[in-house]
Amino acid sequence: MSAEAANPGAPLRKRGRARIDLRRLGRVALLGPASRDRLPDAIGHVADAHRAHYPDADLAILRKAYVLAESSHRGQMRKSGEPYITHPLAVTLILAELGAETTTLTASLLHDTVEDTEVTLDQVRREFGDEVCYLVDGVTKLEKVDYGAAAEPETFRKMLVATGNDVRVMSIKLADRLHNMRTLGVMRPEKQVRIAKVTEDVLIPLAERLGVQALKTELEDLVFAILHPVEYESTRALITAWEGAQDPLTEIADGVRSTLREAGISADVLIRPRHFVSVHRVRAKRGEMRGTDFGRLLVLVGEDADCYAVLGELHTCFTPVISEFKDFIAAPKFNLYQSLHTAVVGLEGAVAEVLIRTHRMHKVAEAGVVALGNPYTQDGTGAAHQAEPADGERADPTRPGWLSRLLDWQEAATDSDQFWTTLRADLAQDREITVFRTDGGTLGLPAGASCVDAAYAQYGEEAHGCIGARVNGRLATLSTVLNDGDTVQLLMAQDGSSGPSPEWLDHVRTPGARIAITGWLDTHPDGAQGPRKSPAAPRPQAQPADDAANGKGKAADRDPSVLVDRPGAPVRLAGCCTPVPPDAIVGFTVRGGAVTVHRDECPAVARMRALGRPAVGARWNDPGEWSRSADYRVTLVAESFGRPRLLADLTEAIAAADAAIVAATVEPPSEQRVRHTYTLQLPDAAGLPGLMRAMRDVPGVYDVSRAQQPAAAG
Repeated sequence: MSAEAANPGAPLRKRGRARIDLRRLGRVALLGPASRDRLPDAIGHVADAHRAHYPDADLAILRKAYVLAESSHRGQMRKSGEPYITHPLAVTLILAELGAETTTLTASLLHDTVEDTEVTLDQVRREFGDEVCYLVDGVTKLEKVDYGAAAEPETFRKMLVATGNDVRVMSIKLADRLHNMRTLGVMRPEKQVRIAKVTEDVLIPLAERLGVQALKTELEDLVFAILHPVEYESTRALITAWEGAQDPLTEIADGVRSTLREAGISADVLIRPRHFVSVHRVRAKRGEMRGTDFGRLLVLVGEDADCYAVLGELHTCFTPVISEFKDFIAAPKFNLYQSLHTAVVGLEGAVAEVLIRTHRMHKVAEAGVVALGNPYTQDGTGAAHQAEPADGERADPTRPGWLSRLLDWQEAATDSDQFWTTLRADLAQDREITVFRTDGGTLGLPAGASCVDAAYAQYGEEAHGCIGARVNGRLATLSTVLNDGDTVQLLMAQDGSSGPSPEWLDHVRTPGARIAITGWLDTHPDGAQGPRKSPAAPRPQAQPADDAANGKGKAADRDPSVLVDRPGAPVRLAGCCTPVPPDAIVGFTVRGGAVTVHRDECPAVARMRALGRPAVGARWNDPGEWSRSADYRVTLVAESFGRPRLLADLTEAIAAADAAIVAATVEPPSEQRVRHTYTLQLPDAAGLPGLMRAMRDVPGVYDVSRAQQPAAAG
């Protein structure tokens, strides 16, 4: 595929925007830098674009960066045949057109020097300062000779960590990938596909999350042409055929201009053609395309209040399609995007989608974080003041919620393959919700997140001890999916002995929660046992060697209440059936040589016997030692009829029996019946029958039984 064929965005490119001429720049670059008293001709495009956003910008540092880049890359050629310096020039022009400030453009000119030439980071730091050095280092790839197959994922990890401190790192990377995609036609087809796939899975979602729509839409079209050539050609033919026809949006746009002019509202009304992927999606959704489906109207005004004034006029003078209305001004998207979306019906039933925003909103919608420049600059030298709201408050874009979560979980993903797979899965979640904590804070979570995700987002690894939740004031299971605007209160165990259930993995959406749960389960293969220490008699710290060997005592990792026919082996009580004296018990050897003891009637016992696993004889220690040797954990299921205060009465009955609640689950009512599952810590196994009787005596409870399967403890 030629470089031109790999550029599907060309037909929809804005009129009057000249693309950088690589051949001309190549000839200029080969002539070397200009004299010291003027700007090199090769960066004239960059200077013009930069001055359009920053009329008073000092271009001396750009000249200095170009001289170093041109001299260090001299003699290097791209696969397309142009001098290599044309690539950093093109990347810098992309950023300059988006409104990037001078520091970003300086780093962009130098972004490949450390990677591909003899220039060092120390040299960049000495000549251009710490900021430029940080940005260049952030986008510099790791060497394959050092990292092998892990070089690509670890390079992205390095860039993301750097982006956590300065989003301009990713801005440069996105512009770099866009220019490489524009000229990808010189690569082998299989390499085109590989690069396009990584762009689709990682770079495009990052561009979306950083709000850089101008880069995201062109990257989408370029990837579309490579990965889906048949659909791309069909869409190209459809757009080409439409371009020769009369555009019904023109007439509607004239009507909108007239309406706003009569209302005294100053506004620019533009027609924005859809890009290729957008047209393809609309056709897939609607089947037959209408003339107004190939573009949308964009109304630009001066102030926020004018947006709503425009909306009022349009809904008064045209027939609105109410289902299409969305207010992203009052509730901005998580990527800084703000606009009013609506649709109106024109003459002959033509429906036109309309976007209404201020000029400042439009700049941020197109360029995202690039338009904000350096968020730490408050003296006017950067672009931060450009995006500052009238009330003086400015959202810091360097740590949006999704980026903070990503940076947290990547630390736990030490394996490169796990990081790469999890990153792609995380970025595929393209919508975010906000839930409120009862202490007044908020949590940003991906759509579809559950109470488990909220627990790990709020408490980190302490969420292992979460035993329940209240959503909007009502008790809910931890598997409950949260909605935007919900209030969630997480209920935590007090004794620190609880651990996550394997079932939690079935309803987590955030990588951080999944990695934390998986890590805990890997280190606790037999479930949460927790400390087994009696308040009356602490567990001894050591036993005579002969006692440990004959099974009468205990080693530090053995349960003191159980004796097994495998002297010296660690002994654990199974979390699935929580045996307590005087249950009939049997043991099975598990990974690491430990013996896990189950109730004889536990379903896990039948499964292991069916698999031919040999049983290990197990018996309870002297009954006189039960209350002195350990606390006991048991899982009970209470079946009841629903009524007010039922949960409070049950927990009061449990507390009166001196039992501690380790985990609890209340299933949604079914036919007015409710099932409660409690994992409890008992100070004395002999008290279990009395506890079960006390729970049965609670009004509304008609049965209390021992659990026969893993407790769904959240």
